[in-house]
Amino acid sequence: MTQETVRCKLALERARDGAVVAFVSSGDAGIYGMAGLAIEMAAAEGIKVPIEIIPGVTAASAAAARFGAPLMLDYACISLSDLLVPWETIRQRVEAVATADLVVALYNPKSTKRVTQIEEVAVILRHHRPGTTPVGVASAVGSDDEHIVLTDLDHFLELEITMKSIVIIGNRSSKSLNGWFVTPRGYAV
Repeated sequence: MTQETVRCKLALERARDGAVVAFVSSGDAGIYGMAGLAIEMAAAEGIKVPIEIIPGVTAASAAAARFGAPLMLDYACISLSDLLVPWETIRQRVEAVATADLVVALYNPKSTKRVTQIEEVAVILRHHRPGTTPVGVASAVGSDDEHIVLTDLDHFLELEITMKSIVIIGNRSSKSLNGWFVTPRGYAV
């Protein structure tokens, strides 16, 4: 973390010098990963090398699979990290998603320095959704430290949430069914 630009510059320089380079980013390189940075940096520095972006499994889809089917209908992904985007912009996006009744997957929900933003998100969402709305907190998905908890909007802040967590918050039609988190798509069942 915070060394993305240095890593990208080194990878591009090595590629420019003829090396075959694999530049690895967790999750999907094009979703809160480093694909965009590589493309932008190559263009800005005039480095003309072939770039191939290989899709990965997003943190949101990996977490969703552990919960069931919370992303079956329209959803949005929002990073709560304000290192590169001002908090006011992020807050406006959360408000828009809440108003639009979209399921939301929160990336970078909480860090040791950034603790109040997720609390503000909870307040915004409670204005638009009942406290019983399902919320899934998935941490370190796919690793030996994986921890998956299904709770609700009134109680999810009681859980341990870190930078390795993805928080998926349902919309007004999302349900908890037999331990699964589902957002119905509208099929007649």
